[in-house]
Amino acid sequence: MAKPAAAEKFDVIVIGAGPAGYVCAIRCAQLGLKTACIDDWRTPSGEPALGGTCLNVGCIPSKTLLEVSEKFAEIRDHGARFGVRATNLSFDLASMMAHKHKVVADLTRGIAGLFKANGITAVAGRGRLLSNRRVEVTSPEGRRSWEAEHVVLACGSVPMSIPAAPIDGRHIVDSSGALSFDQVPGRLGIVGAGVIGLELGSVWRRLGAEVVLFEAQDRFLSIADEAVSREALKQFSAQGLDIRIGARVLSTRVDKDAVVVTTEDAKGKREERVDRLIVAVGRRPNTHDFVAEDTGLLIEEWGMIHVDEHCRTNLPGVHAIGDAVRGPMLAHKGSEEGVMVAERIAGGQTRIDPDLIPSVIYTQPEIAWVGKSEAQLKAAGTGYRSGQFPFAANGRAQALGQTAGFVKILADEATDRVLGVHIIGPQASELIAGAVLAMSFGASSEDLALTIFAHPTLSEVMHEAALAVHGRAVHVARPKRTP
Repeated sequence: MAKPAAAEKFDVIVIGAGPAGYVCAIRCAQLGLKTACIDDWRTPSGEPALGGTCLNVGCIPSKTLLEVSEKFAEIRDHGARFGVRATNLSFDLASMMAHKHKVVADLTRGIAGLFKANGITAVAGRGRLLSNRRVEVTSPEGRRSWEAEHVVLACGSVPMSIPAAPIDGRHIVDSSGALSFDQVPGRLGIVGAGVIGLELGSVWRRLGAEVVLFEAQDRFLSIADEAVSREALKQFSAQGLDIRIGARVLSTRVDKDAVVVTTEDAKGKREERVDRLIVAVGRRPNTHDFVAEDTGLLIEEWGMIHVDEHCRTNLPGVHAIGDAVRGPMLAHKGSEEGVMVAERIAGGQTRIDPDLIPSVIYTQPEIAWVGKSEAQLKAAGTGYRSGQFPFAANGRAQALGQTAGFVKILADEATDRVLGVHIIGPQASELIAGAVLAMSFGASSEDLALTIFAHPTLSEVMHEAALAVHGRAVHVARPKRTP
């Protein structure tokens, strides 16, 4: 990476090269701003790497392993019904991990190429905001500092830990460690049955592990619409994931080469013995020692940087984006904030609608949603209509052999405007984009109902759900009729 002169001044310095930071840096450079991007991520071999948690130990490697393990499990468990017979089917975990590493390396090199093409100065080191928009960088070569007209804080997040299960990097690991097991655990415990826990649990269950998830909350997947979370619990339990709701982890201890987990639920205390334990209880902003105290930067509870709707902090010329600020910790949310900030620095008026940020869980079936849930509409006293249609009645889903789940559309009772879309089923991560687009243009359920969808496609389930809002679904035995 480049080493700018100590006296060099930039229009914009971005601290952090994850999905929020690197996208912001690229857009700033595209708009003609002299830009530097600082990041301290290094590969296991010690080489600097761009992309942050998402590219190196998060979104990309986890989705790579999810995809590979799903292909293997599909042939093993369901190949015969499609006429695909494979004898002595096996997998090579080392080769799977090598594929994961290659995907990550190719993408991180791709970002480096984009930085070079756009004239961005990439700096390897730990960035720290000082007063008057100065930035200090600490690296093996020592400390240096630069100034900028604008500083963007994109410091990302790190896995949360709990005192009851201290990470030791071998028997008890966080989400990063769970992506690099050198063998499949016989019995795997996971603390937390949220997005990360379910995705990691799915990977290792498909590869042969017995998986038990300890979820302290009394409701499964409380972030999702209740109808979706009920269906998800049904599907995941049928797959063999042992999900313990209302089970709080009290303590852990390593006994020989296993972990003894003490939990407590409505029935009392119990002990479970697992070969490995993953702590997946969420993430927190990576803001510790990221800012000098004399800057006066306003940092809220849990280390969250305070920003307004345009990601401006309380300091002139200083913005913050991504996991370090309010809102869901999602890579695409951070990227769009990065674009918004870059364009506003350059004089634009770009904004983000927080109600139109989609969420996805890459399990099988996939889960995705955007907008309001039914519970949120009820709590707000908003009148609504609901339309739901199952994948089981869809020809493409039948051909795929993936018929679990449904699409659910919530529309305003008075205006018919779509307020929320919730999907559990095949390729939900792709289907949700159509819902986001429709809601971005203020579409009604009737607009979707009048749209022609190609046949046979999974997207036809969205069409039928829109028709169902007013009792007009076609592929049902007895539709609910309206005048």
